[in-house]
Amino acid sequence: MPNEQIIIAISALLAIVVVSAATLKGWQDWLGLKARELDRLPREIEGGAGAGIARIEIADLKERIRKLEAIASGVDL
Repeated sequence: MPNEQIIIAISALLAIVVVSAATLKGWQDWLGLKARELDRLPREIEGGAGAGIARIEIADLKERIRKLEAIASGVDL
């Protein structure tokens, strides 16, 4: 009888090892995929600003240019 229990215990342990190894491999591949996705994204725009901040800065600059053009043409805002 102890032989059957030892075989079942060893089989269960082997199954846990196989599932753990497969899960670890999947995790490492997923992390690699996310790292490649991050590498493809543009890192920085002038001055170290990210893309979202750069859009805000560009909108701010456009507004300033509009105000300066209005001042230059003599229009009150």
